[in-house]
Amino acid sequence: MKKAVSLDKDEMELARSLENGEWVSDLTQKERKHYEEYARYSLNKQKRINIRMSERDLNKIRAKAIEEGIPYQSLISMLIHKYNEGKISINR
Repeated sequence: MKKAVSLDKDEMELARSLENGEWVSDLTQKERKHYEEYARYSLNKQKRINIRMSERDLNKIRAKAIEEGIPYQSLISMLIHKYNEGKISINR
């Protein structure tokens, strides 16, 4: 059963304009694909893990995630996935 949602006047106006197709994406095809990839990862069934890392590394990851506009956990998960798929490698 869906939970009833209460919207204020501004939210109702925004929802109406969205439904009427008044919004046009300004994303490039590459950006759109990038965000679709993020969405696909977030829809996959996931397992929770714990990892230890330096506070400095965690702070850098959080800063990069903010730049990308995604949660830092999603960024870490994406990096692990890309490594597993061979899209990134560790250069020594």
